[in-house]
Amino acid sequence: MSGLILKLSPKERVLINGAVIENGDRRSRLAIMTPDAHILRLRDAIHPEDAKTPVRRVCYAVQLVLSGDADRGDSRRSLLRSIEELSQVFIDPDSRKHLDIASHALVQDDHYRCLKALRTLLPREERMLSTGVQ
Repeated sequence: MSGLILKLSPKERVLINGAVIENGDRRSRLAIMTPDAHILRLRDAIHPEDAKTPVRRVCYAVQLVLSGDADRGDSRRSLLRSIEELSQVFIDPDSRKHLDIASHALVQDDHYRCLKALRTLLPREERMLSTGVQ
C-alpha cells in the first residue's frame, strides 16, 4: 500500500508486518511507503472468538489478509463469494452500496477500503439478529 497514511491516537496500537507498534502520548501521523505492507489497526481488529456472525466472519477474513496471515490472491475468490452471499441478505440500497464498495475494493487489492465498507454493516447485522430477521 504505497502512500497509506495512518493517523494514530495517543497510545493507539497498530500491527505492521507482524510487529505491534504503540503510539506515544500525542496524536501522530505515519506515512507507510512500502508497497504491500501488512497493516492492521488493533482497535479495529476482530478476535477469532468474536467472528460468530456472517459479517464478522467476512471482516475477520479480510483482517487476516491485512495482518499477513492469509494470502491476498488465495483469499480473493472466497472473499468475493462471501460478499455476494451477504448481498442476498442485505438488500436495502445503502447496504448494497457498501457491499459494492467492498467488492470493488477487493478486486483492486484495497483491503483497507474493503474492511471499512464491510464494518458499516456490523450495526445493521446486530439489529437484524436482535430482532430475529432472517
